[in-house]
Amino acid sequence: MNLVIITALGVGGATVVGALIGFCFKNIPHKWNDAVLGFAAGIMLAAAILGLILPSVEAVGKSGLWLTALGILAGAFFLNVVDKLTPHLHHLTGVGMEKHKNNASLNKVMLFVFAIAIHNLPEGLAAGVGFGSGDIGNAMTVAIGIALQNIPEGMVIISPMILSGVSKKRTFLIAAFTGLIEVVGTFIGYFAATVSSAVLPFALAFAGGTMLYVISDEMIPETHSHGYERMATYSLLIGFIVMLFMDVLIG
Repeated sequence: MNLVIITALGVGGATVVGALIGFCFKNIPHKWNDAVLGFAAGIMLAAAILGLILPSVEAVGKSGLWLTALGILAGAFFLNVVDKLTPHLHHLTGVGMEKHKNNASLNKVMLFVFAIAIHNLPEGLAAGVGFGSGDIGNAMTVAIGIALQNIPEGMVIISPMILSGVSKKRTFLIAAFTGLIEVVGTFIGYFAATVSSAVLPFALAFAGGTMLYVISDEMIPETHSHGYERMATYSLLIGFIVMLFMDVLIG
């Protein structure tokens, strides 16, 4: 349990670390931003496959492969629905919308930030479910992968909020809140997995599906939209390889 607590704080704290770095480098060129996000996408891809989906397959065997497939699709569908229901959260910014000239920009920024916050919940669930499975090696692979991708995630949300008129203090609090959601998700995932081991394979696949959805729907398109897609692609491959080595060494 102590390891779960440390992991939860580490996973959530990684977002805060990224946010602090973001304050130091508020104007990161698209080229390097895409490279960092591509690397993070590779890390998440490896963590989703090696730490979540494959353990689910091993748990159910050939006869229960349909359960893993169902979990992956359910996880992706869950985030798809959540994305459609994402509200405009202007009141969190502390910016008066009737006086702000860049309302459209602020709308887009806050939707992006809120989407990250929502996605942090299943990422936390993924980390918690991993520990609930009892396989510490796979659990650490997933947790480390999530923590590493949370750092650039925390970095990229700082500059857009500041440029949209959000105060630095409010920006940091919002960034910290997205990390807190991940801490909560980790504990929910851990207790859910330990209470009912029967649903563990589905929960692992569900968490993996949410991560695959984020990678395909948001991270890869973002890294391929500024003309640096080749660098982003190689960064993704390097991130995947790094997590592959970590999985083998830790496991």
